[in-house]
Amino acid sequence: MKPIWIVDDDQSIRFVLEKALAREELAVRSFTNPRDVLLALDTEAPQVLVSDIRMPGGSGIDLLTQVKERHPGLPVIIMTAYSDLDSAVSAFQGGAFEYLPKPFDVPKAVELIRRAVDESMREEVLDERTAQMPEMLGQAPAMQDVFRAIGRLSQSIVTVLITGESGSGKELVAHALHKHSPRAAGPFVAINTAAIPKDLLESELFGHERGAFTGAQTTRRGRFEQADGGTLFLDEIGDMPFDLQTRLLRVLSDGQFYRVGGHNPLRSNVRVIAATHQNLEERVKLGAFREDLFHRLNVIRLRLPALRERREDVPALARFFMQKSAKELGVEAKRITEAALARLMQFDFPGNVRQLENICHWLTVMAPAQVVEPKDLPPELMGGEASAPSQARPVAQAPVLVEGHAVEHNTAPAPMPASWPLSAALSGSAIEPVMSPTAAASAPAVAAPMPTHWLSDLERESRSMLQAGMPDVWDTLTRKFEAQLIHTALEITRGRRIEAAQKLGIGRNTITRKIQELGLED
Repeated sequence: MKPIWIVDDDQSIRFVLEKALAREELAVRSFTNPRDVLLALDTEAPQVLVSDIRMPGGSGIDLLTQVKERHPGLPVIIMTAYSDLDSAVSAFQGGAFEYLPKPFDVPKAVELIRRAVDESMREEVLDERTAQMPEMLGQAPAMQDVFRAIGRLSQSIVTVLITGESGSGKELVAHALHKHSPRAAGPFVAINTAAIPKDLLESELFGHERGAFTGAQTTRRGRFEQADGGTLFLDEIGDMPFDLQTRLLRVLSDGQFYRVGGHNPLRSNVRVIAATHQNLEERVKLGAFREDLFHRLNVIRLRLPALRERREDVPALARFFMQKSAKELGVEAKRITEAALARLMQFDFPGNVRQLENICHWLTVMAPAQVVEPKDLPPELMGGEASAPSQARPVAQAPVLVEGHAVEHNTAPAPMPASWPLSAALSGSAIEPVMSPTAAASAPAVAAPMPTHWLSDLERESRSMLQAGMPDVWDTLTRKFEAQLIHTALEITRGRRIEAAQKLGIGRNTITRKIQELGLED
């Protein structure tokens, strides 16, 4: 780990912090003025910078500005006398991690610096991940299945149907399928069939000849021509007007189409990827979607999970979107605490990944401090809309079916007949069944998981205490909960506090303080 840099013209302040941090086994380097700090930054950088706000030969605020230009992710703690509070607020708004009023309590100062060190080390890991950020993020098993399916489809130009709720990232998957396909050098053209009026959609897809209708001043190429040699992504295909479905089916069947008002057939050389949030089997039964077109599109189906089905991906996505929003707005990226991330993970996100991105953009603009706490989250996350992960809607483990051949997800795959086509070799839970609407309607339901046992015990205990009118119910149960967590972590780590704190996701000072507060000392 890199050293902590202390910048203060007061020798006594430097001495006190040096000794206190040395006891914490933290390396320290001291400076008396900002000029020497900037010279040192040419060849190295600290883990955390702690600077006075007023010094001969330079200002701590000016130093903060210059340091942030070189190292945006470096935590900077500004020390200030109470009379300099306005300057401290300005420094805080300028990107300081925290300010430390003088005179300060040494243990609290050390705890603050330790917190900044932890944040700095997290930022370093995130910077490494961001530097090599893939086009899609996801550690959840359901997303890993999607990634595997994209990999297996990388040498194919087969038609793909992507299903998933609105905002779950279907266009990102389509982009990835194109990028990793033999047509990657060709264009990727997307059109949302639900966003274009019915009267204009035909012209958008197939183009039109000059004079084909009022306002057609020139000949116009449609999306099929624009995507020649590449990929055409038809988003929200379930909302396509019925009569246009017939024209689309003809293109998919024989590869030919006509511009609106045209008489010469044009050849289509595009790979079609379609997406929908609707249940196409149900729309076929209702007569709103052609069954023959459904089967043409439904060669390989990828199901994209909702965000509530992969809650473990929320922290990585949130941090990524916070960085992205800050870059777009040209401001310092805010940091989000573990407690705030835990609160986000409990939310159901009906708008899925798109909603999470919007929330992160809102936080970048509206959160009052550089560090986002749970209290800073937007109102919709603070109400009763969140549900615990254990109460999330069940995720159906759909059988893996490719071109009509089923492989149940919880059984070993059957041997593949030699007569199966190449695309039938694709398997993975992200690849959905290719089945008829009738078969889909008769698919068995999956039972919801049983509630977690310890939550039931907690409910009984809290109900009993509340009904008995016992005082301090919150504090009593919270202490029991924390004591049990820490006791279990210490037991697993054989008493090693730092390791126990890492497993629990809390700081080293936090676990030490809790052990003392809860009377868990040996």
